[in-house]
Amino acid sequence: MKYLHTMVRVTELDASLRFYCDALGLRELRRYDSAQGRYTLVFLAAPGDDAAQVELTWNWDPEQYGIGRAFGHLAYEVDDVYAACRRLMEHGVTINRPPRDGRMAFVRSPDHISIELLQKGQALAPAEPWSSMPNTGAW
Repeated sequence: MKYLHTMVRVTELDASLRFYCDALGLRELRRYDSAQGRYTLVFLAAPGDDAAQVELTWNWDPEQYGIGRAFGHLAYEVDDVYAACRRLMEHGVTINRPPRDGRMAFVRSPDHISIELLQKGQALAPAEPWSSMPNTGAW
């Protein structure tokens, strides 16, 4: 058995790609458009980790999606949690749970999918503005 990917439905493909690729730093591996099925699949992965993929599924006909309580979050290990959060903020992303502990942060995609960012190795020393930044919204 081999893990392949996690599928996430998105309502606006361009906005989702800006979040996942431009802000979060994932890269597009491949894309499949089905005119007959009226959907697009985009497979993403963190640089250097093609084995753990996220599949964005965009149905061309608008639909409303609820977030099931059984789904928790996607998690990524980052080299510098402060730098990752700074880059996300520069792209207009709200840091819902700031990395006050130098170890963990949470953000949400345009479709409200929670993303956990975990510091690689030991936690970084507490630093501003993160140490005093409050939680915002839910994650």
